[in-house]
Amino acid sequence: MPILSGRRTRHSQPADIQKQNERSVLIDGIGVGIVTGVSTFLGVFLTRLGASPFLVGLITALPALTGILLSIPAGRFLERQRNMAPWYSLPRAMVQGSFVLMGLIPFFMGQQATAYAIIIIWALATIPQTIVNITFTVVMGAVAGPRRRQYLMSRRWSVLGATTAITVAVIGAFLDNVAFPLNYQIVFLASFAGGALSFLFSRRLTIPDNPPPKAEVAGQSLGVYLTDMLSVLREPTPFSRFVISAFVFNLGMMMALPLFPLYWVRQLNASDFWIGLINTTNNGVLLVAYFIWTALTRRKGNVLVLRICVFGLVLYPLLTALTLRVEPLVFYAALAGIFGAGLNLVLFDISLATAPPERTAAYIALYQLTTYVATLIGPLVGTLLADLFGYTPALLVGAALRFAGALLFVWLGVGVTAERPRAVQVT
Repeated sequence: MPILSGRRTRHSQPADIQKQNERSVLIDGIGVGIVTGVSTFLGVFLTRLGASPFLVGLITALPALTGILLSIPAGRFLERQRNMAPWYSLPRAMVQGSFVLMGLIPFFMGQQATAYAIIIIWALATIPQTIVNITFTVVMGAVAGPRRRQYLMSRRWSVLGATTAITVAVIGAFLDNVAFPLNYQIVFLASFAGGALSFLFSRRLTIPDNPPPKAEVAGQSLGVYLTDMLSVLREPTPFSRFVISAFVFNLGMMMALPLFPLYWVRQLNASDFWIGLINTTNNGVLLVAYFIWTALTRRKGNVLVLRICVFGLVLYPLLTALTLRVEPLVFYAALAGIFGAGLNLVLFDISLATAPPERTAAYIALYQLTTYVATLIGPLVGTLLADLFGYTPALLVGAALRFAGALLFVWLGVGVTAERPRAVQVT
């Protein structure tokens, strides 16, 4: 099959390629969902191996740290690649394959050495993961095109969420019936099935070629390139307004993230049953929420959905901080899941709509960089405030920061200019 020209849009692709792409995206989502379900037990596995809280904390910190260091260089590298699809499928397979290695390690090492080896493997896996986080947005946007990318992503994320939920439930039942550490080893080795499924179908994606970078960009040194990319945030463009608003909001999101389970257990004495119900509800509503928000964005556009969702997500830490009983948390988690699904959709769409088409990879890398910074700083600030002032004040600060980010989205008009070309494309 001939390589598609970089100037051809998704709408000029033959219908059979469009259908193959969309089918591959959904099946890839199933494979990713299996591995994601396995990955949720990584922290538990390390804990049972006797790893220190510091080592367990590195599971979250290492991807953010690597992303901060490598996002811009990775964006520069990807911007020069003619075909982006292989740089989505192969690095993802490397990340997924790391869990298979983690399952093999206990056959050759003691428990303490295994814990350190797993962290080393995870640290190395964060390198291809940084590439995946950039290419995912670029490839998925190219697969579906502006008119269908939200619809396709809503279906993919729903399939992924359902697969993850089923995988987690099956693993939870399995682990109790096999001796440790063999039980976790079997689970991690079995993740190969999901990784293989993901790789086989993601490598089938056919998307338009990248336009070659301009000569003045291609000839820049890494230092000059980095300076120029960071200067993008100082320019009064739709993209910079989007990134700045999203950074403040994401900081509030990540600040509250580690506080929720701490508040449930230490403040409200929630049982494992209630914690499981809260998490199941939060993920379960995604199956319906994505389709609701996709329908609403088609009728009303991104701006309305963005504003509903960001202000709606302010309520989660606020209501949690004011709650003295466990039961209402299930309802709050459902609301957070609903609003979170809508936010995922519109942020994905706006990031692509505001990035220059000829430099999508570089600009998405810059956006990812700010997200990594928020991911690294937010939890540290949140837990520090909780230690100093208590969980309720820390949650209220997180809610206030989310509210500040929501106000920025409105004040800077994020998404408003990006909607005009979308309306023109609808026939």
